Amino acid sequence: MSADGVSVVTTTWNESKNIERLVAAIRKVLQGYPHEIIVVDDSSDDCTLEAAKRFADVAVSKPREGQSRGLLFGMRLAKYPKIVTIDADLENDPKHIPQLLQQMDKSDVVVASRTKIPRFSEQVASKTLGKLMGVTDSFSNFRAFRRENVPLFVFRAGETFGAEFLIIAKKNGLKISEICYTPPPRRSNPRIGGTLKANLRIFWVLSKSLILYAS
Repeated sequence: MSADGVSVVTTTWNESKNIERLVAAIRKVLQGYPHEIIVVDDSSDDCTLEAAKRFADVAVSKPREGQSRGLLFGMRLAKYPKIVTIDADLENDPKHIPQLLQQMDKSDVVVASRTKIPRFSEQVASKTLGKLMGVTDSFSNFRAFRRENVPLFVFRAGETFGAEFLIIAKKNGLKISEICYTPPPRRSNPRIGGTLKANLRIFWVLSKSLILYAS
């Protein structure tokens, strides 16, 4: 295991058109800094895994279980002491990775929070769950972690869009902080679904997460 460096983890589902651009952007930002890029493919039915094997350092496939479990699977493969998780849809700009890593000097978990949260359901989550976690964007999966804390993350719920990471961190006394960034326009076909479907799913996940936090 290296004493320095960062493992960047993403999970994919039908992202064959994005993976080369994402990996190239990460490499550019981390040029000269020890790093690896880990892609966990969630059983895509396009050529995502094949593309990931061409461009990433580690590319593996697993049964489709959702983004949270995919990220955790990849985090367990990390060889460097710092881990950054990032979405594969290019809505998280890798240029913010150095700021996340810098913030790790005084935190255990750092969240890259969007300055503008578009969905009403996410705004509600920010004022409830986010307030409990000490962040403004509780469903952002653009985050930095310490590898030494990865064994703490044992999920009890189903998909929580990353909220369970924060809940477990909070319950284990880890220090959570955030950086803020201006997000690019949302893509036309988000993985989570259209506006109505997405808001319903987020409200359901928010309810589960608040119960999980209280239990």
